[in-house]
Amino acid sequence: MQCLRFVVALGLLMGTWAQINVLHPECDSPEADEAAIVAQDYLNSQHSHGYKYILNRIEDIKIITKPDGDIYVMEIDLLETDCHVLDPTPISNCTVRPKVLTAVEGDCDVVLKNTSGALTVTAFKCKTSESTEDICLGCPTLLSLNDTEALDFVKASLVTFNNMTENMTFSLLEVGRMSSQIVSGGPIYLAEYVVAEANCTGDVCEPLNDAMATRGICSAKGLNSEHTIDCKMFSNLNTVVDTNSSAPVSPPVHAHTGSISSSHGLRHHKLTPLHDPLILLSAESPESAEVVPVAPAPAADPVPAVNSSQAAPAADAAPAADAAISSGSHSSQNIDFHSHFKRDVVAVVADTPAVAHSVPVPLVPVCPGRIRFFD
Repeated sequence: MQCLRFVVALGLLMGTWAQINVLHPECDSPEADEAAIVAQDYLNSQHSHGYKYILNRIEDIKIITKPDGDIYVMEIDLLETDCHVLDPTPISNCTVRPKVLTAVEGDCDVVLKNTSGALTVTAFKCKTSESTEDICLGCPTLLSLNDTEALDFVKASLVTFNNMTENMTFSLLEVGRMSSQIVSGGPIYLAEYVVAEANCTGDVCEPLNDAMATRGICSAKGLNSEHTIDCKMFSNLNTVVDTNSSAPVSPPVHAHTGSISSSHGLRHHKLTPLHDPLILLSAESPESAEVVPVAPAPAADPVPAVNSSQAAPAADAAPAADAAISSGSHSSQNIDFHSHFKRDVVAVVADTPAVAHSVPVPLVPVCPGRIRFFD
């Protein structure tokens, strides 16, 4: 009877090994690209302030195969574009912010699940930072989003724009970014901000909380007394869908310029930093199930023999199986046992070329992938 239980338990473990594995496709493979674009569009849909981000590079990808759907765990690099999240322009047609204007980068870990061929994001973790490598003398310097003098310039340029419009008044909805630049005549300001059609009572104007309200993205340059301004207007922004994605454009952003405290100090809008961290951690944990390459034998030993130290890893599998079966667990310990099994197989394969008097072929790295814009 005890023997029967052992055979049944071992069969269950073998079934788990056959169904769970960790694959490492190339970072520039079609399936990696597809998953990265899904992740990019989802992150943009969760980003309610600032600008859209576009994929720059796939740093790493692994696929955990499971009976109920494969799990993709990815590391991707994104770059900020000049398209605001309210801009319905497809992300593929947006321009990446150049380094000389202080590029903003997003480094994200993303978990996706493939169910019947459909990829969905289940968790992510992002860090947003500035790239200051190519900032030059005389280049625009990014200012904090609550810089008092720069905000005065924004308000002055908005007055100019409202004086140019007919039958409609616009109110400030969000400041995208503000910079100062030293030119021959002294410092000037550069600002990008979002405006919305407003309802005014006297001198007080409030953005219309209406899906049909017109909104726009404005760029202004100069001083309070003399400047240029250009605005690109949109309507019905919250119903627009990116033609390259199924991810909807985010709902209208909320005005926050008046609520930024003096300690805010941010100079750019950050991606949403975290979503379902427990799922992210659990998806990263099957590292123990990965195939671990074995280092080739030293060149000084042309025909290495399989000695007792080399055979030791294979001998470890039996104690691991005993521990897994005696514990009665069918979750993490199954994966650990699978880990021992996979490593043993690789160790044997890695030793085979050496015994056959051939030179071991070095592993060709398949990640990270290509850089689409700049490093």
